[in-house]
Amino acid sequence: MGIIKYVKEEIQIIRERDAAIKTPWEVFLYPSFKAVTRHRVAHWLYTHKHYFLARWYSQRTVRKTGIEIHPGAKIGKGFFIDHGNGVIIGETAEIGDNVTLYQGVTLGGTGKEQGKRHPTIKDNVMISAGAKVLGSFTVGENSKIGAGSVVLSEVPPNSTVVGVPGRVVKRDNVKIPRMDLDQVHLPDPVLADLNRLQEENAVLKKQLLNLGARIEQMEKKENQKAQKPADEAGESKE
Repeated sequence: MGIIKYVKEEIQIIRERDAAIKTPWEVFLYPSFKAVTRHRVAHWLYTHKHYFLARWYSQRTVRKTGIEIHPGAKIGKGFFIDHGNGVIIGETAEIGDNVTLYQGVTLGGTGKEQGKRHPTIKDNVMISAGAKVLGSFTVGENSKIGAGSVVLSEVPPNSTVVGVPGRVVKRDNVKIPRMDLDQVHLPDPVLADLNRLQEENAVLKKQLLNLGARIEQMEKKENQKAQKPADEAGESKE
């Protein structure tokens, strides 16, 4: 019954988050379903110190699905990887409930440090395609990581992060990513900076033009003042 319940939950999760699915039977073809289900087995082997068997089983999963999850990684309920090819999850990564990853996501470390060296992803986080989350820090619950972002530091809860390196561009947007899987309509801090620079440049240009016009008027007045005594001197000689 435990297995049947688990399969039903996985079917519900995939149907919620992937509009392409048409029948429940398709779930068994999903790389995410295979990778996560097999990871549960590999993680059990790992926690019972069957390290070689755990790694052997996880590596077979990589070859079958293109998704690499170290058997030591801790993954909560409701985890979904859309498409999944190129996803890498490190040994000490911890993933909460109802987390969604897209293809090409890396939850990795930053070197050969010991102990906890991979990120902790809290509940209801969505990490978009190609994003890299590198280091031992926490991504707070209900957060979104934009496509292609490189996140190297702590992310507060209810945040949206975009860019390289990633930076928080929105706070307290508490929509649950499990139901809000929009990867496109996120703030663009680079575009915002460029727009601000263009506005400042337009203001400076206007100020320079005004200053140039004032200088021209002053020069004209000075020329007129210099010309007036010369004209008066010419009239007196006549």
